[in-house]
Amino acid sequence: METTNIVDFTRRDKMTDALTELLRTGAQDLIAQAVEAELSGYMAQFSEKRTEAGHAAVVRNGHHPERPFQTGIGPVSVRIPKVRSKDGTPVTFRSALVPPYVRRTKTLEAALPWLYLKGISSGEMASALKVMLGPDATGLSANTISRPKRDWAEEYGSWKSATFDDEPIVYIWADGVHSGLRGEEDKLCALVIVGVTARGKKRFLAIEDGVRESTQSWREVLLSLKDRGMNAPKLATGDGAMGFWAALDEVYPATRQQRCWQHKTMNVLNCFPKLSPPKAKAAIHNIWQAETKEDAQKAFDLFIKTYEAKYPKAVLCLQKDREELMAFFDFPAQHWQSIRTSNPIESAFATIRHRTKRSKGCLSRDGVLHMMFKLGQCAEQNWRKLRGFDYLAKVITGVTFKDVIEATNPDQIDA
Repeated sequence: METTNIVDFTRRDKMTDALTELLRTGAQDLIAQAVEAELSGYMAQFSEKRTEAGHAAVVRNGHHPERPFQTGIGPVSVRIPKVRSKDGTPVTFRSALVPPYVRRTKTLEAALPWLYLKGISSGEMASALKVMLGPDATGLSANTISRPKRDWAEEYGSWKSATFDDEPIVYIWADGVHSGLRGEEDKLCALVIVGVTARGKKRFLAIEDGVRESTQSWREVLLSLKDRGMNAPKLATGDGAMGFWAALDEVYPATRQQRCWQHKTMNVLNCFPKLSPPKAKAAIHNIWQAETKEDAQKAFDLFIKTYEAKYPKAVLCLQKDREELMAFFDFPAQHWQSIRTSNPIESAFATIRHRTKRSKGCLSRDGVLHMMFKLGQCAEQNWRKLRGFDYLAKVITGVTFKDVIEATNPDQIDA
């Protein structure tokens, strides 16, 4: 069971807020005026229609029973007028502003799944909204969130089958995100791919259930993307321990590979004793934070000479991916900060891990994926364009860079 994080204000029903009450009263008056205006427009179409006795054929006929309408400032009472036909012709007035059977505003309706995504469980939803809207906020049971969750499943299905018919994808980042979902023999491992378009916009390309980070699972993800029309990216960045790379060689052999320096740094330092030389981490940073590729190669060689004799496992861990670790130097320097690590995925899933951790005891595998998908969409809205996105056109056309400068001929690259 989830632990509640809703604070119960025991005197919430007696708390007064003059401004809120003023807004609520004003809103109620405005809604009444707007509904009256709707009614006047509706009645105008019958203004020329008369009964045999010369009276108006359609007249007002009181109001429907008053009903509360939930809004962002609490419940507002609404009375919808009724009309009656004197000549037997059926007529019904329906307000477009306050449709029949609708009990809350669209903005409040949209807030419910947002609150759920941000950490309020379905069982806590009613309590949370009563704290926000007051004790008169009714009709907000745990089932309130059920329909949005079904909608997420449909949205996810449409999203994962949509074709890539717009801009080409230049860079991609791949990682396996473990949810720790309980009640399953195998923990869910969501296979995630984020890409950046030719205009520098970052977007999720895949969030799939891979069970584990196997080559076959990644192959299925990449083949699906290719079948949907995704081009071969110029560079892919990810952790070196994944089966992703073997699958990438099969599906997109022309895509260059970049190992994530954050993951590699941790893996190398794990080969040292707990009280590892304090300079080891700095020596690794000197490689991937070098100003030029030549300086990075020198720092790489220095690390090998310094630690090979005493810590051969650490040196082997670093050296085995040397070419893939240095790939980012052949791209614009403005992009280095983004393409040398898988941080675009790590940062996005920091909050996603927190939310799924709270809900993992009551979610299915599909439920976790759908939640990750919706949280991913929320994260996308806050993503900035890739720094130096105007250089992406050069990357697409195959231009390479040497020592931060655009290389204009092969001799420059080999020099």
